[in-house]
Amino acid sequence: MDKQTLSFQAEVKQILHLVTHSLYSNKEIFLRELVSNASDACDKLRFEALDNAALYEDAPNLEVKVWYDETAKTITIRDNGIGMSADEAVAHLGTIAKSGTREFMAKLEGEQKKDANLIGQFGVGFYSGFIVADRITVESRRAGAKPEEGVRWSSEGSGDFEVETITRAERGTDVILHLREGEEEFLSQWKLKSVISKYSDHISLPVLMKKQKWDEEKKEQVTTDEWEPVNKAAALWTRSKSDITDAEYQEFYKQISYDSEPPLAYTHNRVEGRTEYTQLLYVPAKAPFDLWNRDKRGGVKLYVKRVFIMDDAEALMPVYLRFVKGVIDSADLPLNVSRELLQESRDVKAIREGSTKRVLSMLEDVAENQKDKYAAFWEQFGAVLKEGIGEDHANQERLSKLLRFASTTADSGVSFADYVGRMKEGQEAIYYITADTLAAAKNSPQLEIFRKKGIEVLLLTDRVDEWMLSHLYEFDGKPLQSVAKGGVDLGKLQDEAEKKQAEEAAEAFKPVLERLKTSLKERAKDVRATTRLVDSPACIVVDEGDMSSHLARLLKQAGQSAPGAGKSKPILEVNPEHALVKRLDASERFDDLAQIIFDQALLAEGGQLEDPAAYVKRVNALLTA
Repeated sequence: MDKQTLSFQAEVKQILHLVTHSLYSNKEIFLRELVSNASDACDKLRFEALDNAALYEDAPNLEVKVWYDETAKTITIRDNGIGMSADEAVAHLGTIAKSGTREFMAKLEGEQKKDANLIGQFGVGFYSGFIVADRITVESRRAGAKPEEGVRWSSEGSGDFEVETITRAERGTDVILHLREGEEEFLSQWKLKSVISKYSDHISLPVLMKKQKWDEEKKEQVTTDEWEPVNKAAALWTRSKSDITDAEYQEFYKQISYDSEPPLAYTHNRVEGRTEYTQLLYVPAKAPFDLWNRDKRGGVKLYVKRVFIMDDAEALMPVYLRFVKGVIDSADLPLNVSRELLQESRDVKAIREGSTKRVLSMLEDVAENQKDKYAAFWEQFGAVLKEGIGEDHANQERLSKLLRFASTTADSGVSFADYVGRMKEGQEAIYYITADTLAAAKNSPQLEIFRKKGIEVLLLTDRVDEWMLSHLYEFDGKPLQSVAKGGVDLGKLQDEAEKKQAEEAAEAFKPVLERLKTSLKERAKDVRATTRLVDSPACIVVDEGDMSSHLARLLKQAGQSAPGAGKSKPILEVNPEHALVKRLDASERFDDLAQIIFDQALLAEGGQLEDPAAYVKRVNALLTA
């Protein structure tokens, strides 16, 4: 191939500009990215060579070499991994095929531009070389190809790149960074060593640099032709827990997660038995921006006998734990395991179940012994953990103990166990209400009788709560009961005098109820007197078996029609003791006042009026009468 000049994909131009001018606050990250890429290339060769050992050619020992040339002002990162053909160089270095560019660009807006760890999340780490280089040259030959089938790729990181065929004896890739002015600090053995040690110590193959020794005549360190490893070349998870410091665990987490903050918690275990594997799993401190993308694969990397198999092995962790990061290294899976086999393997199922239980045990320990830290976890990941109630029936009881809620006594952090421990004598159910916001839940008219009697009610405001409650019916033998469904029955919590008084009031109020039913027949399934209200004139409820109004609204917002939509009507409960309700019987505008009471109840419950203008007109008419 003669030398060709090609243009970058449009998105690459944008990323190159951001990388060069605004993305990285920590420039040394570029070396981590390029060494990681070199390690990946060696992993890929090792994997492909399982079926074709000839790919090793005459160099079976995989390694990464890093050196600098002070005169030429270059840094070179060399690997003897899988290498690239000319077509692959164009495809991998000139375009971004499936790297989530749109999401990546959106994430860089605003205050996120200084996040030094975003690049790695989108597979564009190669471009980080332009942080310190004004030109990058890549020379490569794919394993198994002829020497004359090598390729040279070169670019100044602007709009174009050049590619040409070269003769290259060695397989693998050289990435040559031509440093820009002001970046000479990286032309230092000590600097490069320290960066590699900081970021690449866990890589499972040696990272080599030329050895230096003291020259007595020159009174300085001189570089020799002897290569020496600058990393431990041992996967951290394979080492004994007693030999690993907390700082090493935290640094390894940052390397695999591209998170600048330390993890909230981690667990490291070797599991033996019928299925043998090692797991090193982390819970992040902060939720990623794409946490709610359920199609996003998990953050667990799969190794088999220290041979890298795949990133994001979603079969090893349930979807509701998709925030977990880490490594699982199996001794039992076949080395050529595919994603399809991974889904079907009995050993994978055992690993998944064991890893899930280990994560839950870790969260239980944090919840029990580090309540502030668990509160921080819940704020970030609690809504996602709730998905497990319906998806993981085997662990539903354990998960239910990890749930936390707001209630009428606390704005956060209330567990089911806390609630049960505070239940009134004679209370038989766990009461809850769902709403769009905490303020709406707190001020709901349905809570008035519970507040009057000092009965705690859980306030559920996450969008996932309604779905979760369709799978969770009780805790510790206590049924969960919505205060906005069915008639309120406080059982033993309501004395006989109150019941008798309510019955007498309802009997006396019957004529008004009948008129209300007639007036509201198009909007309400039923109208009835209630004892659940204290300060409000009315409230909206639904029958015990009907879909809640809150869930119906959520479905409508999502563009879905609720089952039975248009057929099921709510129930209006009115407070016979309220002054506005008492005015009904003597009002000349009975129908208008009935409609206003219904609309107000609907608004108080968080609903929306179908005809706001009609409501305003009725209110104005009454105010000016």
